Amino acid sequence: MKKFTTFMILVIFIIFLAGCASGTRSVKRIATDEVTDLSGSWNDTDSKLVAEQMIRDLTYRAWIEDFALENDEKPVLIVGAIRNLSSEHIQTDIFIKDIERELVNSGKVKFVASKTDREEIRDERSEQLSYASEETTKSLAQETGADFMLKGSINSTTDAIDGKAAIFYQIDLELINIETNEKAWIGSKEIKKFVSKAKTKW
Repeated sequence: MKKFTTFMILVIFIIFLAGCASGTRSVKRIATDEVTDLSGSWNDTDSKLVAEQMIRDLTYRAWIEDFALENDEKPVLIVGAIRNLSSEHIQTDIFIKDIERELVNSGKVKFVASKTDREEIRDERSEQLSYASEETTKSLAQETGADFMLKGSINSTTDAIDGKAAIFYQIDLELINIETNEKAWIGSKEIKKFVSKAKTKW
């Protein structure tokens, strides 16, 4: 009887532990445009908002109208490197894609594929020369050259004391004329966040 009681207590204890373990995590689906600023670090909301605001400024400046009047066509852009100079691990590829989307959707510029994408497409054209029919093979040396390259950087500083921190981000973008190296547009966006945590180190 004593062994049986001990066994039952052990079973109940294991069931209790399993119940506790299964109740430690909860998952809730939320809208992709909902702000989820959990840590105070750079996130998807920052990426989208900065891309929207900076490309809106870029496409409303005088350089774009001047180019169209002089050349009778829309300028062709390409996005170059966006350097992460902050202390955080930031996936700049996501930010670049947000910028590319805003540029294309603006309808005010033409946009060409990135260096990596171009290499893949060139491989496809080369294969078509050997395997596709003559009627459907795409010609070589017919690519559209970019007039301007958009480059930039993300910087950050953190001022922290006693579990409180102010995180400052500065995003700088420059539009450079590929033929002349002239800077046609310079844009800057700043973000500041206040984070408070008890007994934490920054």
